[in-house]
Amino acid sequence: MADDGTVNLHGKTYRTVALRVQLFRQIHTIDDGWSITTSIIDDTADRILIRASIVNPAAVEVASGLAEEIRGSNNINRRAALENCETSAIGRALAAAGFGG
Repeated sequence: MADDGTVNLHGKTYRTVALRVQLFRQIHTIDDGWSITTSIIDDTADRILIRASIVNPAAVEVASGLAEEIRGSNNINRRAALENCETSAIGRALAAAGFGG
């Protein structure tokens, strides 16, 4: 990962989810009523499915994203499938809201 919050994936520069959350929060603050929420849709011994939502101050969902991870499918998912899945869902919701990678 570069010092600027980007990573190179397959020759393309990609903004990390952490950077996209930071950029989103600079424009759409918690104090103004914006939120990023997540909910677990399915959580089994084999997989996890999470939905993330971007909600405006009027409590209207303006974007959403889903992510699924298979537990144990790689090193990250052996120890942190839930966290990885939540991060992915948030990243997809932010992309749908115009804060793409």
